[in-house]
Amino acid sequence: MASIKELSQTRERLVGGHRLCGGCGASVAVRQVLLGAGADTEVVVASATGCLEVSTTALPYSSWNCSFIHNAFENAAATITGVEAAYQGLKKAGKIAADKEIKFVAFGGDGGTYDIGLQSLSGALERGHDFVYVCYDNGAYMNTGIQRSSATPHYAWATTAEVGTVLAGKPQRRKDLTAIVAAHHIPYVAQASVGNWKDLVEKAERAFATPGPAFINVLAPCPRGWRYDSELTIEVARLAFKTKFWPLYEVRDGVWTMREVRQKDMLPIQEFLRLQGRFKHLFLPENEQLINQLQTEVDANYAAIQRMCAATAPV
Repeated sequence: MASIKELSQTRERLVGGHRLCGGCGASVAVRQVLLGAGADTEVVVASATGCLEVSTTALPYSSWNCSFIHNAFENAAATITGVEAAYQGLKKAGKIAADKEIKFVAFGGDGGTYDIGLQSLSGALERGHDFVYVCYDNGAYMNTGIQRSSATPHYAWATTAEVGTVLAGKPQRRKDLTAIVAAHHIPYVAQASVGNWKDLVEKAERAFATPGPAFINVLAPCPRGWRYDSELTIEVARLAFKTKFWPLYEVRDGVWTMREVRQKDMLPIQEFLRLQGRFKHLFLPENEQLINQLQTEVDANYAAIQRMCAATAPV
């Protein structure tokens, strides 16, 4: 991996002037991922409809300093793999130089990835295209009004998972998309966070260097939807890791490895929940058992990943 000084001098592919909110985790995720593509590599980006696309391509302006394609909510993976297939065909036909390297990457939010775009993504992974798919997971349909998605955490508030006498936020547990993608048996799968830039850039480098499909699920906190002050984005992302809510791990050719939280850094789940207004109802005395339940859930998920790491470790 390049040094931080070298990375700071790398050409930006997502430049300033966009209209994403202050503290938006999506823009941080995109910049860090694209640093992993390499300074001189030509990159084609596809982006599903969502916060990222809407706020970076307000006609007649664009914040993309590279080739960019806007897709509907559901078909970013289909579009980028169609472009990749055309590129491979043109190389075989001799219309593109055999040594000309282009990388292909698609970005989608959790709405366009966990939900609406899952079929398109699954098909692209199964077909084995050479591309990277990045989900910037901000935990709801933020662009259209903070409606719950299948990535919205258990008991979180959303405009379609209200808090009151009937419900205490979203009643369902969040979908484990990273594990679902790993079940496709593709060469590279990773879970990362904007709260650990070095880990994310390294994983992006490996994803771009991997022949065949690669997937990165990046936790990208949203100040507006999660209800915290915008300057706290990185702190919230770090707490997600330290409380085991969002483990940082990767699956390389079926081998699971995790960046484990040091015991001295490990914190209870309420430290992640406390900064976010979408969980404020959990701190009412009558909801103490819900926090305990969430702690049990994150502990069980973390232990399950540890078991997969042990089970797949090379002998």
